[in-house]
Amino acid sequence: MTQKTHRRTLLVTAHPDADALTHHVAEQLVSALRPHAVEVADLHRERFDPRFTAADRRAYHEGGDYPPDVAREHRRLDRATDLVLVFPVYWWSMPALLKGWIDRVFVNGWAFDDSAESGPSPRLQRLTTHLLPIAGADSGTFERHGYEQVLRTQIEHGIVDFVGSRRGATEFIHESEQASSTATAANVTRAVRAVSEAVRADSPRDLSAAL
Repeated sequence: MTQKTHRRTLLVTAHPDADALTHHVAEQLVSALRPHAVEVADLHRERFDPRFTAADRRAYHEGGDYPPDVAREHRRLDRATDLVLVFPVYWWSMPALLKGWIDRVFVNGWAFDDSAESGPSPRLQRLTTHLLPIAGADSGTFERHGYEQVLRTQIEHGIVDFVGSRRGATEFIHESEQASSTATAANVTRAVRAVSEAVRADSPRDLSAAL
């Protein structure tokens, strides 16, 4: 029997300041996605440990027996149809906390299988991943120096494609530290609308092959 699923989004944030624009954007996105189910993983508030330890290394190579906090994140993602990463751009990339979350959670035996005979094979085809980077620099700076392409390559291609997740929307909020709150609000509204519409437009999928 074909099994259908309703949209369920896991929204992951990584910012130490609860009053930061990152958390405001996340709140706006939660509101925009209603009545769809949304779970928020605030990595700072939850004190997620991003350090890749010896236990993580063993689990990575053996493809199982994951540390309890990693297994919890796997359960969250197993419930989700969509993943949205909302994060400030630090040095033209994601914060170390979010990168550590990916390092520890998107591992061998869960996000992909790595075989000496056939090489890596993806396992997260059921998931669609959306990105909402919040940058202080303007779009012209990103274009002139190729920063946007670098960020897209490392995350969209290097992570999302590698684990087999479908690419969703990627919407930058540039000039996040403008003196004009009106201009910032307009950028937030545009980006939140684009991501929420992408989630809503992503039709329910047949999960029978993934279960």
